[in-house]
Amino acid sequence: MSLLERLADAHIDAAAERGEFDNLPGAGKPLDLDDDRDVPPELRAGYRLLKNAGFVPPELEARREIRDIEDLLRMTRPESAESQRLSRRLRWLETRLRETRRGRALLADHAYGPAIRDRLACNRNGDTP
Repeated sequence: MSLLERLADAHIDAAAERGEFDNLPGAGKPLDLDDDRDVPPELRAGYRLLKNAGFVPPELEARREIRDIEDLLRMTRPESAESQRLSRRLRWLETRLRETRRGRALLADHAYGPAIRDRLACNRNGDTP
């Protein structure tokens, strides 16, 4: 932890001890955080525009559904048919999300990405690499 982070934490702790955070509006309510850490930095602005227009990127929609299913699984009996159905759906979503990330990582690799694009371009044109 950096010096600045330690100082900030010390000030926050002191303010909390003095009760400065008591009776704040929204106290006890969950924070509404935009969760775009799975979106590549260069795409975040575009995804935010789409989100504001009512569209949600597939990765974020999958993460939301995963959280919803995990909540439902906590409320169902593990041996029930519903729990088994939800577990299958959860595994499928997690696998799909993992594969999406893996594919993006391969293409983002600066050494490997151009080679793939060149190979695909050759195949499209009927050339041999």
